[in-house]
Amino acid sequence: MSQICVKATVSGRVQGVGFRFHTAHEGLKLSLSGYARNETDGTVTVLMCGDEKNVEALLTWLDKGPPTANVTKLTHEHVDWQAIDGFSIQ
Repeated sequence: MSQICVKATVSGRVQGVGFRFHTAHEGLKLSLSGYARNETDGTVTVLMCGDEKNVEALLTWLDKGPPTANVTKLTHEHVDWQAIDGFSIQ
């Protein structure tokens, strides 16, 4: 199993709708570490590290998000491995 880190930017109605909470919950269910952080431009940045198939599963989930959100765009890039404990909301 390959361990990777991916940083994603999620655009749309993703702030003030529990997006970070649900993202952290999904990340923990998938045994990933990382964080979900609101940005000043209205997007949410998500860093996810762990097994490649689980990172891909969270990316698929992020493309829709929770029912309260409206994701209009998802971009992501591979980044260097980061040892992070747990999945935090920032």
